[in-house]
Amino acid sequence: MNIGIDKISFFTPHLCLDMAELAEARNVDPNKYLIGIGQSKMAVIPPTQDVVSMAANAADKILTPEDKEQIDMVLFATESGIDNSKSGAVYLQRLLGLKHQVRVVELKQACYTATAAIHFAHGHIAMNPDSKVLVIGADNARYGLATKGEPTQGGGAVAMLISRDPQILAIQDDATYWADDVMDFWRPLGFDEALVDGKYSTNVYLEFFKHVFKEYQDNTGFDISKFDAMLFHLPYTKEGFKALKIAIEDADPTVAARLTHEFENVRRYSNQIGNLYTGSLYLGLLSLLENSTDLKAGMRLGLYSYGSGAQGEFYSGLLRPGFDQNIEHEAFQKVLDARKQLSVAEYEDVYNSRIKISDKTRKLDISTDPAKFVFAGVEDYQRQYVVK
Repeated sequence: MNIGIDKISFFTPHLCLDMAELAEARNVDPNKYLIGIGQSKMAVIPPTQDVVSMAANAADKILTPEDKEQIDMVLFATESGIDNSKSGAVYLQRLLGLKHQVRVVELKQACYTATAAIHFAHGHIAMNPDSKVLVIGADNARYGLATKGEPTQGGGAVAMLISRDPQILAIQDDATYWADDVMDFWRPLGFDEALVDGKYSTNVYLEFFKHVFKEYQDNTGFDISKFDAMLFHLPYTKEGFKALKIAIEDADPTVAARLTHEFENVRRYSNQIGNLYTGSLYLGLLSLLENSTDLKAGMRLGLYSYGSGAQGEFYSGLLRPGFDQNIEHEAFQKVLDARKQLSVAEYEDVYNSRIKISDKTRKLDISTDPAKFVFAGVEDYQRQYVVK
């Protein structure tokens, strides 16, 4: 039975920041951001959007009434959780109008858990072939103003519908994975911003890739020529390119050129959004599907998932017949181009206006947020969502 990604969509808010302008405000050479980390713009998350509202906006684009009737599990992957007890998934059950006969769970292991969710969904559907599972990867990457991590911020949500006979990508049973307890990135309870050892984290990311990709090759007998595109978790796009260079180090020049060309399609959207944590790898998939003109059914995609702390995994998927009929080329680029670009001062105001843990009751002005689902504030610590 083929099981995999039947539908995929993405949401990021209507605001962005130009990285060259940020560099100038921070007295940094703009090329350090534009070339050094490979980012041109950064998504800015207004206080009226959080992981739940962003997830709802992403999922709403792809779900039909028939899908909602068949969904019996929602797996919500995030490291930007809004409650230590209540899952983001249960909010979605109501906001999206899903039936009550559904399992709702939130998953956490840094940026890795959307991948874990896909595999959990795969196993569920193998036992329940008529089911569908909604998988969410939603996050708001925050490191603080004028910090080393600031240029790798971003945010948004990826929504994927997992089913049998998928229209887009059939997940293969070939995953290899590697875990180790390391302190490259963490966010203690009560902290609104992440802590990170950036250089160490990059080294761990690359070492984990070497482990899982070598084991994958040993297990399957596949070399790099078996892949038509390679996708990576992209905390910033240059990091994925470093992993790609490891993968193609001894490749035939024609193979290396093809994979390098497709990587430009993989990273195109991330270059304009920034870090998505759990959704990053799968934004790369959407970007590849919408921007590549060379993909064909049956092609094998390699996917490297990484979550700090740390967990790495490599697996593959095969493009399904007719996958291109469900993809509109450069569709999301139009959304990105329509965003409002903020000045650095405006971005800093937005950054500092987020609701705090200590806010017991606070109402937000939702009039300037054009999204369908918005976060309207808190009443007695209870989060309020509005469907426009």
